[in-house]
Amino acid sequence: MTSEHEPGRDDWSPWGRPEHDEASGEPAPTTEIPQTETSQFETSQTEVPQTPDPVWANPVGRPAPASYGQDPYAPPANDPYASGRDPYAPPATYDPYAATQPVPTTSPSAPAYPSYPPLTAPEGTEPARGRRGPGWGALIGVAVAVALVAGLVGGLLGGALADRGGSGSSAAPAPSVGAGATTRPNGSVANIAARATPSVVTLRVSGADGSGTGSGWVYDGAGHIVTNNHVVAGAADGGKITVVLANGQQVSGTVVGRDGSYDLAVVKVDRTDLVPLTLGRSADVVVGDEVIAVGAPLGLDSTVTAGIVSALNRPVTPGEADDQSYINAIQTDAAINPGNSGGPLLDMQGQVIGVNSAIATAPGSSTSAQSGNIGVGFAIPSDQVRTTVLQLIKTGKAVHPVIGVYLDSAYTGEGVRIADEGPNGEPAVNPGGPADRAGLKAGDVVIAFEGKPVTADGELVVAIRARTVGDTVTLTIRRSGSERDVRMELEGSAG
Repeated sequence: MTSEHEPGRDDWSPWGRPEHDEASGEPAPTTEIPQTETSQFETSQTEVPQTPDPVWANPVGRPAPASYGQDPYAPPANDPYASGRDPYAPPATYDPYAATQPVPTTSPSAPAYPSYPPLTAPEGTEPARGRRGPGWGALIGVAVAVALVAGLVGGLLGGALADRGGSGSSAAPAPSVGAGATTRPNGSVANIAARATPSVVTLRVSGADGSGTGSGWVYDGAGHIVTNNHVVAGAADGGKITVVLANGQQVSGTVVGRDGSYDLAVVKVDRTDLVPLTLGRSADVVVGDEVIAVGAPLGLDSTVTAGIVSALNRPVTPGEADDQSYINAIQTDAAINPGNSGGPLLDMQGQVIGVNSAIATAPGSSTSAQSGNIGVGFAIPSDQVRTTVLQLIKTGKAVHPVIGVYLDSAYTGEGVRIADEGPNGEPAVNPGGPADRAGLKAGDVVIAFEGKPVTADGELVVAIRARTVGDTVTLTIRRSGSERDVRMELEGSAG
């Protein structure tokens, strides 16, 4: 058995993802400046009702206007056109561009000739200067005030939108469900895939040993992502982790905790708007159940495959001797390839029942050779995931149940033999540990665990680590040709 993650190979991506486009900003608000309807020729005095006769009908006795000296509108005594000058023409000193407001249009009921203000004033008063509309200074002041208000409102709105996304979250929205969520029946593969895919991510990892890709899934609303230890191990010492969401957004990730023995790790992203998947119970799974695997095989993100549970409690020990994992795995024939590592294995309710971790290799093939799906893949059971992930989030480390013995890896007989001594001359049976208290000694052979025969040291370790610290278990041992059952309580040991 082997882990499917191999640095330098698994980062093949046939299609490059385009860079994310930034959203364009909205145009700045504009304000119309209202027009006033006060004419330059209006007076501030009492309005004098207009008569049907034109205002120049009786020019006798009218005082000269204050503005123009001689009244330019006064016609000659006999013939108003005798002088050759149009009495309707404005005076020579009149500036048609002096008005700051548009001239109001004439209503249908207006007289045939323009109706100017009367040139006579009531006795005891004097003509007043016409009122002018607001000047350019006032208009500029209004514009500045509008700009300041718009800027303040925009800033407050932008801050509110940023707060809605959570601390440090991107302004871009979180991935949304696909069309299959509404167009396909509940419980169908298409419906489950459409709902689950937005919660599955692709991890691009680079470090001193090279780069690679893997998968992961959203564990909670705090931005925790569950994946395999072997996916992120290359970035543990100063590397870089880029988490690619289902809609192509890229965010930086940091390792919260990892455990090589269970091949699990937790990565944190600064997003609080991602939808987590529901963690199911692997203890309820039976052989033949339909399952769905989601991940990024060969860098092809958001890939969905389906199959069944082929076997349960399959002891799997992927990895090298110095970094070996012990998994009491769920076996499936759902297609799993390099890059699927860390992705979820879902049941037909869309719940996570396992974390895809390893694939089988054909007999005789090299563990370092390129391998792909041959219909035999393995996932870490969700019951184990639940316990380990909570520990990694809380302390950054996981605690493993142990019995306190060193096993003889060179032994080839029936069962599993306790070594004569441990590393560096240490005792093979840890003094005061569970095995020591139960009476086990160096050279004893364990032939069964909880009544199930064991034939390899990895099988015994996997069976023990599938339990919980504090559990009481029964081992069948053989010593000097005789067999007996012993009971012991499992203790916790990190590492």
